[in-house]
Amino acid sequence: MTRRGALIAGWLFALALCAGFASLGAWQLSRADEKQLMLDRADAVLSRRKPQGLTAAQSSERAGDYDWARGSGRFMAQSPVLLDNQQRNGRVGVRVYRAFQPDAGGEPLLVDLGWLPWPGDRRLPAAALAPPAPGSVELHGLLAPPPSPGLALGEAVAARADAGGATTAWLATRLDRDALARALGVPALAPRVLRLDPALRIGFERDLVLLANTLPPTKHRGYAVQWFGLALATLITALVLTFRSLRR
Repeated sequence: MTRRGALIAGWLFALALCAGFASLGAWQLSRADEKQLMLDRADAVLSRRKPQGLTAAQSSERAGDYDWARGSGRFMAQSPVLLDNQQRNGRVGVRVYRAFQPDAGGEPLLVDLGWLPWPGDRRLPAAALAPPAPGSVELHGLLAPPPSPGLALGEAVAARADAGGATTAWLATRLDRDALARALGVPALAPRVLRLDPALRIGFERDLVLLANTLPPTKHRGYAVQWFGLALATLITALVLTFRSLRR
C-alpha cells in the first residue's frame, strides 16, 4: 500500500471511531434527558399528591406516566412475585410484589410491598411468603411504570416451590406483564404498579426513589463526556500522526 493509500485508510478508520464514540455520547445524553424528564414528572406528582383512583393504573395511554393514587381493594391469594437482583444500601435482595384487585373493578395491579435481603443460603425470604392482609384494605402510593428490565435475557419468571411441589413464590428477573399474568393465572395485569407510600404500616423496607438500581442522569452525562472525549482524542491522534507522516 502506498503512503497515500495508508493515509486514507487510517483517516477512514479514525473517522469511523470518532463517529462511533460520538454516537455513544449522544445516546448517553439522550438517556440522561429521558431520565431527567421522568424524575421531573414524578417529583411534580409527589409534591402535589392529588390522588387518582387505583383504576388509573389500567390506562395504556398513561403506561409511562406517574400518578398519586388511593383506593381500596383486596390482595389476591396468588403467590408473591419477587423481583431479583434489587440492591439497597449495598445489599442484594428482592422487591416483593403482590397482585391486588381494586374494589372499583378492572384489571388487578401489582403492589410493591418493599425490599427484603437475600439470606446467605439464598432461601426465599420468609417474610415475603407470609399471607397478605385479609379482607378489604385501603392503599395509597405512586402509580409508576414497572422497573426497567435492562437486557431481557432468559425467562422472565420462574416458580419456586416447597418440598411438596406447591408454588410458594414467582422469582422474576423482570416484570413482564404477559408472563406474570400467565404465572398468576389472571387474564391481564395493569400496565403500572403501585409503589406504596412508605408511611403505610404494611410491607417491608421501601422508598419512592425511582432510579435505585439504574444510572441517574448525572452518570449518563458523565459517560457522555467520556465518549465525546474519546472522539476528540481520536481526532487529535489522527491529526498528529498525519502531520508526522507528511513531514517525513
